[in-house]
Amino acid sequence: MPPREAGVTRLTEALFAVLDNMQRARKAIPDAAALAVLQVIGAAQRDDPREGVRPSQIADHLEVHRSAVTHHLRALTQAGYITAAPDPADRRASILTLTDAGRETVDRLTRQGKARFASFVADWTDEDVAELARLLEKFRASAQAVNEKDPPPSAPGWKSR
Repeated sequence: MPPREAGVTRLTEALFAVLDNMQRARKAIPDAAALAVLQVIGAAQRDDPREGVRPSQIADHLEVHRSAVTHHLRALTQAGYITAAPDPADRRASILTLTDAGRETVDRLTRQGKARFASFVADWTDEDVAELARLLEKFRASAQAVNEKDPPPSAPGWKSR
């Protein structure tokens, strides 16, 4: 039996409220875009520290134009957080990796982020947290399946990326 309209309305309102709060919190972080770039590289290197990332992969992951990451990459390189080396498969492209300072920064930000989320659910039980995580994972998988089968239409009057 599909969910009733009232339940879907509650879900939609709750999700939009959470997204709005997260967007406001991200805007309050100085240079959040550069930090997001670091986190993408860090996530790629988590399984294999020798693994690098192309700038185009970062842009694709963040869903921004490739030119939007160029400034951040330059600043992160100058600050000593990442290194760029020629891609052996395509000498025109670069492979980006974290330096020790970049890895320490990603680790610190990850700890801070987890601590922040833990404070949101500090008065919840482990079971409540696990249930929300399970439901959000189920929601993400369902949304992905629907979007793959039937991509969302562009809003009228909006330019596509």
